[in-house]
Amino acid sequence: MKIIRNISGAFTGGALGAFIDSFNIWFMGKIGLSDLIGITMKPEFTAPWLYKRMIWGGIWMLLLLLPVMKNRIYLRGMACSLVPSAMMLFLVLPSMGKGMFGLGFGPLMPGVVIGLNFIYGMFASYWYTLVKK
Repeated sequence: MKIIRNISGAFTGGALGAFIDSFNIWFMGKIGLSDLIGITMKPEFTAPWLYKRMIWGGIWMLLLLLPVMKNRIYLRGMACSLVPSAMMLFLVLPSMGKGMFGLGFGPLMPGVVIGLNFIYGMFASYWYTLVKK
């Protein structure tokens, strides 16, 4: 039953981390921080948008099940978050017509994606570590 708890913890940590990530990108748009740094991406906080992000966030953080950097909680989460960051920068944003790295949303978009995903990954890894105990 330990494997089920581990899978559940990794997925739930990822889903909750994705909720935080989604809230952050939405909130940046709402308070004008996106405008201030030149990012034109300002998503609406809707259930379908959030649901998709949370499911994918949970799936991506199944990477936490890999036996690497077990004692480096936050670094592990940051490393795992690089995979969905790459997916966003090389596949998702270009498929939205915003160019490689999503530069069509603004020159700082790659930094925003990686930075917010670091927070997502660190939270997911922390959650996973709590559940594993």
